[in-house]
Amino acid sequence: MSSQTLQLITAHRGASFSAADRVDVSLGRLAVRTRRLSGGLRDGVLLVELVAGDTKVFVLPDRGLGLWKIMAGGVEMGWQSPVHGPVNPRFVSLSEPSGLGWLDGFDELVARCGLVSNGAPDVDATGRLRHGLHGRIANLPAHHLDVTLDEAAGTITLTGAVDETRFLCHALRMTTSLTLQADRHRVSWTDSVKNISDRPSTMQMLYHVNFGPPLLGPGAEVVAAIDELAPRDGAAVGDVDTWHRFVSPQAGRGEQVHFARIRPASDGMATALLVGPDARNAATLTWRAETLPCFTLWKNQGGLADGYVTGFEPGTNFPNPRSFEESQGRLVSLAPGQSVRFDLAIEHLAGDAIAGARQRIAGQAASEPVVHREPKPGWSCV
Repeated sequence: MSSQTLQLITAHRGASFSAADRVDVSLGRLAVRTRRLSGGLRDGVLLVELVAGDTKVFVLPDRGLGLWKIMAGGVEMGWQSPVHGPVNPRFVSLSEPSGLGWLDGFDELVARCGLVSNGAPDVDATGRLRHGLHGRIANLPAHHLDVTLDEAAGTITLTGAVDETRFLCHALRMTTSLTLQADRHRVSWTDSVKNISDRPSTMQMLYHVNFGPPLLGPGAEVVAAIDELAPRDGAAVGDVDTWHRFVSPQAGRGEQVHFARIRPASDGMATALLVGPDARNAATLTWRAETLPCFTLWKNQGGLADGYVTGFEPGTNFPNPRSFEESQGRLVSLAPGQSVRFDLAIEHLAGDAIAGARQRIAGQAASEPVVHREPKPGWSCV
């Protein structure tokens, strides 16, 4: 049994080194492969493939270390965006006047939103765009990337770092450690966001975790220990009674979004379970509720060609414009050198494991969750 660490990306003031374009290393049931994509909007994107047993994850260092897809237990977790990615960030105009340029690159299973802002476009009284949709981190490249294969432990671990900095404005660094286990269909990661400035700073983070078919379909179900839930706006009011259920794709149907607080288990981890339409496959998203206390459920049940998808979105706040979230005291303050940590995991479940997950969540749930039939003041800015 042995261990091996590969340095894939290193770039800093004193050195610029990259050996990431063509890597193909295996160690027992573990493997790491990299390739530089070509053609179309993906031209130049670095794709890192990590394999542990029969679990595989594709990581995008050029897109904020986002997770493009996970394959586990014979099931692909991700979605079919009408944007054929992964998209090179050079084709994404984050500063376009509408504030919606972020959508031009939206294709991942896991897209981070932040670090300065993570919600809807924020414009000032004159109409000037202050912050675009979902921030910049998903379109910024990693400047550090290592992968360690540990045959004895049966694990493969990726570590990386992405900076979101602007001279005289902010300096935030996200450091990531992501792990796969050869004997489990699970991908876990920890992000630490540090204020590397000498000045105090504020930040936001939201994880846009997106599932399409085969886990999404008519009859698919969300299971979560809801403490409180409210529709984001009028478009979701009619879906309050069926917030946890999905219908068939319907061309032209608009999105419906619900905001919630989810009760964590005794270990501090909250869970949302998506049970597929066949009830034989499911996925869980777990996260540390202390630092990600707000949960958004995004239901986009339009036509298949337009992106039939649901988003599980734990965040430091609800994804309203940053100025509104600041008025509600939901920004994270960081002193110089201070960090905040986020822990998450995605796992594929099948068979009896689904019933076990349901039972655990039911044991955490409040006996009488508070369900609002209209948008809740202070949660929504409508």
